[in-house]
Amino acid sequence: MMTPMLQRTAMRFVTALMVVLTIGPMSSAGADGWPQGPGPESNFRRRDAKAPTLWSAVRNENIRWRKTLPETGQSSVVTWVDRIFFTTMQPVTRDATLGQNIVGWCCDADTGETVWKRTVTADHPLQLSGCFSDSSSPSPVTDGSTVVFFNASGSIAAFDFDGNPIWQRFVMPVGRTQPTIVDGTVLFIRQTYLPDDHGHFTHDHADAPVDQWTQVQAIDLQTGADAWKSSCGANMGCVPLLLDRSDGRRVLVVGRGGGHSPPEKPEGVSMIDATDGKTLWTLELPGFMSTMTYSQFGDDVLVFHADKHLWVDAVTGKVKREVSIMENVPVRAHVDGQWVDRRESLDTESVSRAIIQQSNLLVGKYHYFRSYTQPWIGRVNCASGDVEYLQLPVQSMPGVDRARDTWLWDPSGMDPALVQQLLASGRKRNKQLPITQWAFAPNDMLNSQGFRVAGDNRSEGNGWGHHASAIPTVVGDALYVSTMAGTVYVIDWNAEALTESAIKAINDLGVPGQSWNRASITASRGRLYAHTIHEILCIDAPMKTISPHP
Repeated sequence: MMTPMLQRTAMRFVTALMVVLTIGPMSSAGADGWPQGPGPESNFRRRDAKAPTLWSAVRNENIRWRKTLPETGQSSVVTWVDRIFFTTMQPVTRDATLGQNIVGWCCDADTGETVWKRTVTADHPLQLSGCFSDSSSPSPVTDGSTVVFFNASGSIAAFDFDGNPIWQRFVMPVGRTQPTIVDGTVLFIRQTYLPDDHGHFTHDHADAPVDQWTQVQAIDLQTGADAWKSSCGANMGCVPLLLDRSDGRRVLVVGRGGGHSPPEKPEGVSMIDATDGKTLWTLELPGFMSTMTYSQFGDDVLVFHADKHLWVDAVTGKVKREVSIMENVPVRAHVDGQWVDRRESLDTESVSRAIIQQSNLLVGKYHYFRSYTQPWIGRVNCASGDVEYLQLPVQSMPGVDRARDTWLWDPSGMDPALVQQLLASGRKRNKQLPITQWAFAPNDMLNSQGFRVAGDNRSEGNGWGHHASAIPTVVGDALYVSTMAGTVYVIDWNAEALTESAIKAINDLGVPGQSWNRASITASRGRLYAHTIHEILCIDAPMKTISPHP
């Protein structure tokens, strides 16, 4: 008779064999697992699964287990059968702004207990708990026998499932890369130029030669050896997803252009072959802000550029269609406690972005995103071209039960003293509080030990406006949209109309001001996993019939 340990070992062997025999995205990986940041299908979606939609970390509602962590961390939780993997920063002993070493964790998926943990060292400190990334941001990847951890301070290390080291390389994965396994290789975005002594990426590299450009890099999963590297250049904040063209070619779309004077040119997008990195076409888009996910609808690549949504032919790279997402758009708005329909046109002159960085995701025929300047979630119907917006509360305040939860819609719901304090402390003397600071309480950026671990005060923001969002995820008919302040919106992504009835729930990952996070929600075996500055949460409960509507 098999012991429980032998049973788990046997199951891991069987599921690893399934991946070896599977060609294509890791749809069978880890028996309904989430083996890499973008998920088993490499697109942040798992439409054939189900997971909880209602929970509260504050009330310990529908929480299977919670694991207090010694230090801040940003990676999403990846899973394989009975194991989960994630990264945190190496613990500090006092307040700190910079860090360079991370800890890779392997824990029991059923209990959260630590199986093993390993330190992955690197040489180039970055700001802790950055609102765009830090050293711990890239998620691990696993094929069921090997797990690879990525340290954005300049190191990649592979271990077997018992924690034995296999290989390590000292190269720079960018903080916002989403490593993906493709045919025995791991694809990630690799940087050549380095941060300064304060953990900043300066404007000094604007004219760097091609050999110093950031590129997509493929390495062998088992050895760490280079397999290939792109040549067209990729911005450190773009998020290419694995795509399959109608001609059967497996591809990625990368973007160039953004803040901090990146050297890669021309601004715009390129399609590359996911098996060898060769450039298939390039579309120039002057002034392009490339920090988004890149998906494909039918034969079209989807791109947000300035105030427009573009449909780009996946074979030729030519723009086929465009619609404005800012001019005369319909908004389902919450005004004075009532829902109203109205049309609005947003300022297209004073802002260079229309969407929050990395907030977009395609599911079905809908391309979802969050507005850069307004508390709105939007979607483009990629079949019809219709644009819709729905106002969301920027933050949730959990009550003693769900019926007593409250939501913050605008600064009028804040403590007036806090509003004045934030206005007085801002670098710019604003007359009105910027959307990034609308909150019941700013993020205190304290780890579980009580030390402040942040190098960028913008991390105190609410997860709206200027920052890099956690990428949304889809499980079944639910779209999970999380903010940096620990509020998670659960949206019926296939709702006929984007109105308040599309809101399945508004949940929390902890007390406002104390649940900072940048990790995407991930799913495995009917459970959800979340990673905050304090803890890992395993959310696991049957569906309940509770009206969550604000």
